[in-house]
Amino acid sequence: MLVQVRAAAGLTQAQLAQRLEVGQSYVSKIERGEAYVDVMLFVDWCLACGTRPGLVWERIAGVDAKPAAVSR
Repeated sequence: MLVQVRAAAGLTQAQLAQRLEVGQSYVSKIERGEAYVDVMLFVDWCLACGTRPGLVWERIAGVDAKPAAVSR
């Protein structure tokens, strides 16, 4: 999903990395699933791409997704 967000913004990995003040290789690792994204970087990533983080999160979680039943 983060690759799609970046691409939709028309940014290269290098351009996004510059905006996030991280290395391009780190952006690449995240996009390949080799590094985790903490919540603050997720927010910064979305904002750097001109997208509201909540909208991206809804796409990740699925708008129609129902919460799983809690086992007791």
